[in-house]
Amino acid sequence: MDSLMTLAADPTVWAALITLIVMEVVLGIDNLVFISILSNKLPAEQRSRARRIGIGLALVMRLVLLSTLAFIVGLTAPVFELPWQGALDAHGEPAWELAFSWRDLILIAGGLFLVWKATTEIHHTMDPTPNDDVFDTKAAVGLNFGAAIFQIILLDIVFSIDSILTAVGMTDHLAVMIVAVVITVGIMLVAADPLANFINNNPTVVMLALGFLLMIGAVLIADGFGVHVPKGYIYAAMAFSGLVEGLNMASRTASRKRNPPETQGGETPDRLH
Repeated sequence: MDSLMTLAADPTVWAALITLIVMEVVLGIDNLVFISILSNKLPAEQRSRARRIGIGLALVMRLVLLSTLAFIVGLTAPVFELPWQGALDAHGEPAWELAFSWRDLILIAGGLFLVWKATTEIHHTMDPTPNDDVFDTKAAVGLNFGAAIFQIILLDIVFSIDSILTAVGMTDHLAVMIVAVVITVGIMLVAADPLANFINNNPTVVMLALGFLLMIGAVLIADGFGVHVPKGYIYAAMAFSGLVEGLNMASRTASRKRNPPETQGGETPDRLH
C-alpha cells in the first residue's frame, strides 16, 4: 500500500501513465478496426456480443501477459538466425536481418493473417455475384460466430504482445502498466459499437478500413523481418486518409442537400403537366 501511495504522489509516474494510455489507445485502434469489421459480418443481434467478448478477451490476455513479464521479455531473444542480412545503413546497422525471435515469428504470422483476411474481405466486397448460403441458417450463424471469435483471439494475441512490449519499454512499474491497460480496454469498449456502426453504415469507410488492415499486416511482416517502420508514419497516413474520406463524405452530403432525390433525374412532376 505504501508503495502504491508513493507511486501516486510521483508526478513522473502520472506523466508515464498518461503517455502510456495514449500510446495504448493508438495501438488499440488496429485491434478495434479488425474487431469492428469482423463483427459486422455477423447477424445484427450478435455483433455487440462478439465485440464485448473480443475486447474482454483482449483485456484478459494483456493482464495474463503482464503477470509473466519475464516470459514476454524473453520472447525478444533470437531463437534461430539465417546467414543473410541487408546492406549497412548510415548507423552501421543492417537494413534488414534474419535473426528471428518468437516475437518476430508471431508478428509475421499475424501480419500474414491480416493480409489474407483483408484481401479476402476486399474480394468479397467487390464480388458482383456472391455465393448464396446453402447451409441451414442457424448452423451457419453458429459457425460464423465461433469463427469470428476464433479470428479475434488470434489477432488479440498479436496485438496484445505488441502492446505489452510497448508498455514494458515505457515504464518499469507494473501497477502503471495494469492501470493503463484497464483504462485503454475500457475506452475500446465504449468506442466499439459507435465505430462498428459507423463503418457498417458507410461502405467506402469499410474499404478504407480494409486498406488500413492490409497496411498494418505488411508493417507487422516487415517488423518481423527486422525492418522497423516508425509507427508515427503509419498513423499519420491513416489519419490523412481518414481526413480525405471525411471530406468526401461531407461533399456527398452537401451534394444530396443541393439535389434531393425527388428532383434528380429530370423535371419535377409539376413541369410534366
